[in-house]
This record gives sequence, structure tokens and C-alpha cells, in this order.
Amino acid sequence: MSRQAWRDFLAAGGVEDWVVLHGGATAAYDVGSLAEASALAAEISAVPGLDGSGALLTLADRRLTVRLTRGIGFLEPHHVEMAQAISEVARRRGAVADRGAVQEVQLAVAARPGDLDVAFWRAVLGYDTLADDNGIDPLGHGSTVWMQDLDPAKPLRHAMHVDVSVAREHAVRRLEAALAAGGRVVEDSEAPAWWVLSDRAGNRVCIASWPDGAESVSGDPSD
Repeated sequence: MSRQAWRDFLAAGGVEDWVVLHGGATAAYDVGSLAEASALAAEISAVPGLDGSGALLTLADRRLTVRLTRGIGFLEPHHVEMAQAISEVARRRGAVADRGAVQEVQLAVAARPGDLDVAFWRAVLGYDTLADDNGIDPLGHGSTVWMQDLDPAKPLRHAMHVDVSVAREHAVRRLEAALAAGGRVVEDSEAPAWWVLSDRAGNRVCIASWPDGAESVSGDPSD
């Protein structure tokens, strides 16, 4: 993964519509109807370099979501210009960016070295390979499954957890909602990059704004 690429993206001008999470750079645009979403998608698809780039456009009744890559590690310098051009098209058509609508949900499956069973998870879910340690929905809709390699010296507890990634300005709001619903904070030493929460039964979930809201991180929140 090139940290410099996503750092440069976040530092660039004209990309205020975009949220950068572990799945890459994504923008969600609110429109008036499915027909407007379709028309916006058609114009965006003509942005130079977008066709054949692996970008994912998702239409809904009143929203168009654009993801430039399927993973943060695939962001490159030319994606800044692409994002700027897409944002300009959206502004011209009156579409409004909703950073709060952008989120990613990832299922993390923990195991000790040698016990990571990513092939099983890809097979049972019908997922494709993005990296050696994960699987992705070929349609681009379902959650990523990521295999977390645990330190052998650490006890294997909570072998599965959920990662919920949101834009930096919405992380605290999501945290407060989870606490109001009965959750509790287990770990917050890396906040606002991430918080580890649990429900009353002890099942864990991470609320993260990485890398959108964090300049650097030291590891995974659930280690």
C-alpha cells in the first residue's frame, strides 16, 4: 500500500466531495430521481480515464455513488484529476455531495499465523480476490472480508468483529449513536482514527475514520 498516494489525495484541492476509506476514494451524490442519477452517471462515465479504470458507479432512486478504486492501495496520482473532474460534472448538474452517506462495512476474521482460511471465506461467499488477505463482493455491494493475522502471543478472543468506516466529520456522531443504543467503549487510545466498542454481550465493532480522519496509524484497532 502506498501511503503517499492517499495522503496526496486527501491534501489535494477540489476533492472535498470525496471520502477516503480502506476501500478507496468514494463520493455519494444526492439527485432528484433515478433518471437524474442515470443521466449523471452517463456524463461522469465520459470523464477521461474513467472507462476501463475499475471504477464502480452505483445508482439508486435519488443517489449516485462513485468509487474510484476497489481498495485504497490502488489510488494513484491521476485519480486526483479524475475526482476533480467528476466533482465538476456533479456541480454542473446540481448534484449535492453527501459525505455522511459514505461508509464501508468490513467483516474481520481473526486467526493465528497458519490458520488464516481466506480461501474458505471466498468460496462460501462467492467472493473475488483483491489482496492475499481478503475477499471482495464481485458486484461491489457486499462487505469486504479481511483475515486478521493475530500475534501468537495474544489470546484468540472475539475471532470475528465488524469494522465500520465513515467520514471523519461523522465518526463521533456514529459513536454517540452506538453508545446511546447501549454500546460501550473498549479502546479509544487511537481516537479519532478509531474506537473499539462492544455490545452488552461483548461482541466487538470498530468505528473508524481511517485514513480520512487520521494522518498515521500504528496497527489494526482490534489487535
